[in-house]
Order: sequence, then C-alpha cells, then structure tokens
Amino acid sequence: MTSSHLVFGAAGLLLTIGLVMVFSASSIEAALAHEPVWAPGVQQVIWAALGVGAMLVALRLPAGFLRRWAPIALIGVAFLLLLVLVPGIGKRINGARQWFDLGFAHLQPSEVAKLVFALWGAHVLALRERYMTTKSLLVPVLPIFGVLSLLLIVEPDFGAVVSLGLVLVGLLWGAGMPMKYFGWFSVLAAVLIAILIKAAPYRMARITSFLDPFADPTNGGFQAVRGMYALATGGLWGVGLGNSAMKWNLLPHAESDYIFAIIGEELGFLGCLVVVTLYGVLAYAGFRIARRSADRFIQLASVAITVWIVGQAAMNMGYVVGLLPVTGVQLPLISAGGTSLVLTLFIVGLLGRFARTEPAAIEAGRNRDRGRLARLLLPLPEAAVDPVRPRRHPEDRPSARPVVGSGRTVVRSRPGPARRPDDERTRRTPPRPARQAPVAPRRAGGQR
Repeated sequence: MTSSHLVFGAAGLLLTIGLVMVFSASSIEAALAHEPVWAPGVQQVIWAALGVGAMLVALRLPAGFLRRWAPIALIGVAFLLLLVLVPGIGKRINGARQWFDLGFAHLQPSEVAKLVFALWGAHVLALRERYMTTKSLLVPVLPIFGVLSLLLIVEPDFGAVVSLGLVLVGLLWGAGMPMKYFGWFSVLAAVLIAILIKAAPYRMARITSFLDPFADPTNGGFQAVRGMYALATGGLWGVGLGNSAMKWNLLPHAESDYIFAIIGEELGFLGCLVVVTLYGVLAYAGFRIARRSADRFIQLASVAITVWIVGQAAMNMGYVVGLLPVTGVQLPLISAGGTSLVLTLFIVGLLGRFARTEPAAIEAGRNRDRGRLARLLLPLPEAAVDPVRPRRHPEDRPSARPVVGSGRTVVRSRPGPARRPDDERTRRTPPRPARQAPVAPRRAGGQR
C-alpha cells in the first residue's frame, strides 16, 4: 500500500498548507472589500470538503468504467469549449472568455478538458499497444490535441494550452515515443509559441517582463518584481505566518497565482522547500504506480496525470521565482479556487484508485482484516486489470461444430442456456463433445 499512502499523504499535506495560506493571503483583501476576513478561507474549506467527496467518488470508479465513458466525455468537453465562446453564455474575465457563470462559482471547461484528454488518450494508446507504430501513436491523439488547443487559443487561454501539452507529453512518453521525436516536437512548439507571441501584444509583454522585469516595474513586470520582493523578504525562516506585507494589496492575485510568493515570505525558504518536496513525493508516487501496475491504461493515465499536475506546479513556482514567463496557471491543491480544487482532488482520488490496483496492493488488502468503514471509503478492486467490456459467460461464446460430410469445421453461434445460480452451475455436468460424422472417401473427378 506504499503508493496509496504516498499519494494521499502528499496530497493531504499540500491541501492543508493551501488552506492555511489561503486564510492568510486573502484576509487583508477581504477586509479592504468590507467583508469578514475569514470569508474567503471558509469558502475554500467548503470547496475542499466538496473535493474530498469527489475524491471518494473517484476511488470507486473502475478503470473499465473510465475507458468506456472517455470517448463520450471527450465529445462533451469539446462541446463545452465551443459553448463557452458564445457571447452571453461564456463569461469574459480580464479579456478572456473562459468560464461559465454558475451563480455560486465559475466553471472553467479547460480544466475538465485536460483530465478527459488524459483518460481518452490513455484508452486509445492502450487499445493500440499490440500494433504500436509511430503513426498509430500520433493518430488520433495529436489531431485531437490540435483541435482542443485551437479552441483554447480562441478563448484565449495560453496557459491551458501549455498544460494540455504536458498531458500530451506524458501520454507519448509513457507509450514509448522515441526521444528524437520529442526534439522535433520541441522545435515545432517553439515556432508555434513564437507565432502566438507575435500575434498578441500582451504575450510579448509577458516575455519581455520575464527577461527583464525591472525594466518596467510598474506595468508588465509589476507582479514579477513584487513576487521577488516577497521571496527576498522571507529569507530562510520567513517573517512569520500571517505577517506578510505583500498581501496588503501590493501583490495582485496573492491568494491564487502568486501564493507561492506569500509562502516564501511568511514561511521562508524552508517552507518553499517543504512544498517542493511534497510535489516531488507526489511525482514519485505517480511514476511508481505506473511502473508497478499491470493494466496498460492505468500506466499511461498515471504518467499523463502525474506529468500534468507536477508540471503545472513547476510552471507556477517557476514564474514566481522568475525562471519562466507568467502563464497564469495555479498551484495545484494550494492556490485559491473552487472548481479547480475539486477537480484536482478528484484526480488525486483517481491516482489513489490506480495505486490500489497494483497486484501487491490487492494481495495485501485481501490478507488483512478491513473494517466496514475502510471497505466503504477505500474499496478494494477485484482485479489488477479491469476489462473494458464485461466478460461473457463461457457458454455464450461461439462453439466449433463440424459440418457433416464437408470435411471441415465451422464456427456456429449458439445461445447459452438460461442463467442459473452459481451453485447449480458448478454442479451441472459438462455437455458431451459433439461427434463428428465419418467423411465419405473422395472419388476420382471430384465426386463423392
């Protein structure tokens, strides 16, 4: 059960740190907006409780169920990405139409698209495992990635395109794509990014502010400079929990995009090191699940999800410390956000389910006494490999019968008998094998 313990332990500690830091980073902004200082933190706790419920649901989803519904979910999420572009339906915030206004929260379909693409891609590549070639590896995964990326660029949501690219890299890497193709893909991605940067002035401003944020500290490099100041102020030990100065409306989006800067200011370098270590443990657990699992779908899905979550965390921490351009992606399990937190905890539940399908985990679960609560919350999979379709009864399979007088055997389908209870079926004697009629000798001229 090591993989399962690592997943839930690392995710639980990251969630706890996130809840504490959201309380700290959002209190001043809430007070300036004439709201209770504890309101944003309590709202995040409510979303976390809903996410834990989603995680428990994910723990009960077999791999076969995910594979059966992945193609339908892909069609549904593509429809949502089209629907969010319609004025009056999709909500425009900060110049981007990326959200559905549900009244109590904002739903971002691009987050759901990443998970669905990971599950669908793992399902398709697992089906083609026996005759895997470079063409079958790229088609239809690469065209679907292009369609989803085009819909995300129209919104526009460049950060979601990069995260979706991480899912694609995880799928192709897990499927065994040769490294030379990753080199060509890197060159092609660099060309496309350059074209996108030239097409939109705000993307060019982000690149220039990343290269030299102090050249324009009041406009393009405002967030980057304030984030560096927060990290520099924290030092090794930090200024103390709740004593951040940048959260006094000096650092925009301190509770979401730049919450890692608040962690560095209040908890210091050691607090940042703990967060980075926990993401490293989560990455190790995800790759460990992929290595020890017997189901090819679970192997591919685990790699894709792990690369996505850990890669997105690296992107967020990278632009906070000034190593990457600002993309606006959130820090998983830590940044403030409702639907993104629920979806991330659902993904953690999927990783936990995948971890419990390891053959050693199934054997360990069967050899120990498990209480009723453990069986309810942490169900044990029946097998390490979950088939896509339910197996048929042996008597429903086609039976081979000889055709009298033909000298050959053909396969004829015969319906099986009515279902009986298991005890009656086991006591029933097996049917006698069919007797083959003698074949008449062949005469000259082909006549019998």
